[in-house]
Amino acid sequence: VYKRQVISRATLRDYDSYDSTKVALLSPETDLYSFTLTSANQRFETREFYFNPVQLSDSCVLMQLDLGDGAKWGIRYTLPADGYLVKVDIVQEGMQSIIPTSVASMDFTWHQKMRRNEAGRVFEERNSALYYMYIDGDVDNLSESGDDSKEITQRLKWISCKNQFFSAVMMAQTNFSGGNLSSTELKDNPDFIKEMNFDMTLEYSASAANPASFVMYLGPNSYPVMSSLEKEIFPDENMHLTKLIPLGWPIFRWINTLIIIPVFTILGNFISNYGIIILLLTIFIKIILFPFTYKSLMSQARMRLLAPEIKAINDKYPGNENAMKRQQETMALYSRAGANPLSGCLPMLLQMPILVAMFWFFPSAIELRGESFLWAKDLSAPDAIISWTTDIPFISSTFGNHISLFCLLMTITNIIYTRVTMQTQNSSGMPGMKWMMYLMPVMFLFIFNNYAAGLSYYYFLSLLITIVQTYIFRKVVSEEKMRAKMAEAAKKPKKKSGFMARLEEAQRKQQQMLREQQKRQGKR
Repeated sequence: VYKRQVISRATLRDYDSYDSTKVALLSPETDLYSFTLTSANQRFETREFYFNPVQLSDSCVLMQLDLGDGAKWGIRYTLPADGYLVKVDIVQEGMQSIIPTSVASMDFTWHQKMRRNEAGRVFEERNSALYYMYIDGDVDNLSESGDDSKEITQRLKWISCKNQFFSAVMMAQTNFSGGNLSSTELKDNPDFIKEMNFDMTLEYSASAANPASFVMYLGPNSYPVMSSLEKEIFPDENMHLTKLIPLGWPIFRWINTLIIIPVFTILGNFISNYGIIILLLTIFIKIILFPFTYKSLMSQARMRLLAPEIKAINDKYPGNENAMKRQQETMALYSRAGANPLSGCLPMLLQMPILVAMFWFFPSAIELRGESFLWAKDLSAPDAIISWTTDIPFISSTFGNHISLFCLLMTITNIIYTRVTMQTQNSSGMPGMKWMMYLMPVMFLFIFNNYAAGLSYYYFLSLLITIVQTYIFRKVVSEEKMRAKMAEAAKKPKKKSGFMARLEEAQRKQQQMLREQQKRQGKR
């Protein structure tokens, strides 16, 4: 006879926690769920009763409660052939003698004290929350940071205790009618990160043999695993389980799900070293982006060739009083040479969605969890080479109490890339621009130091390849030939582009306003 009618323990044999124990998604110390029925004068909470286990098959057991007079109530657990799933069915008979037929609902409560699994606690806290899905498919969650609670008045399809890399999900065959959700941070607890509570309502009928059914998912936040199971759990409905994996806004999510994850998965089927996989993935992305990179490098080359002439214009028309004339002469030079100062920006903007998509992908890729490469013991966590225990005011929450080597290498490479880029630009009219350009890589050091080593490694490789591409381009592309082409283009009559026409019109209006302002000041 067992008092506990719930799953006692769910352990993932293929995954270890930071303390070398197996990842447990359910355990007696951390989890308790129960159902509550209401009669005319009493509430029956299933956790208060003793249940008898009845083994129905090798993969099915019934936890049964005999209430007397032919009334029975129980929970049947079935393990499907697929891993990570448990089918949960409420079964009963003769309950009309105990529960009035007018009772149309029962309560479901679930409490979980979420155990810490990762070495990088700060990032694990940021990516752990209570998630839920409305019946229309919209997935929402309570705040990942701080305490939060919410009263749900709409129907829900599933509720989940979602950790950074693992989730326990309860999916209802019908729906949860509504209820209350709450989440509390456990800041001072070294072994646990959050406490989560679900108090939900379910439709119920005392005369139904099977008043409620659920499917529990207890497994990793793996996109390939979840996307394949979605089609099997409830074939007629999209359960949106993959929304538990944070892959960014829709455009970034599309890039990740349609390009990055399939390529990453294919490479993982043939190569076991994920450091090599990230290198090959970076090269693949660079090949896709090469046309945009080439256009950007061509624009930079033209601007570099025009730099002496731009400097001459700045020297000829110094001071703020000549700003308008200086700008007009510069625009005229661009027009004659067939150069556009903004032509290098568009290719860079087109590359940004992929860069941001990778920012979301790497911290969410469970495939990197526990995978070592070079000095990094875990590509899903920071690769700390120096650590300390004292908190540094204002920065410890983001920077952490360590220095990550891949992040440091990324920062150094970013500074070198900034210098290479600055050589192609004319910033004499903006003294603070150079300082700002070099400040950005340093800021990224503080932002990314606490992120996954795999992310910093990817950005380091991406920047390094871009620098190599830039130097190869400069060696291959003849500046003399480009200068000759620009000189030839300057001889031909040119039709002003819409952008140049609008820019000159704006300059004309600005100059007219300046003259009127000077006249008014003269009259005074």
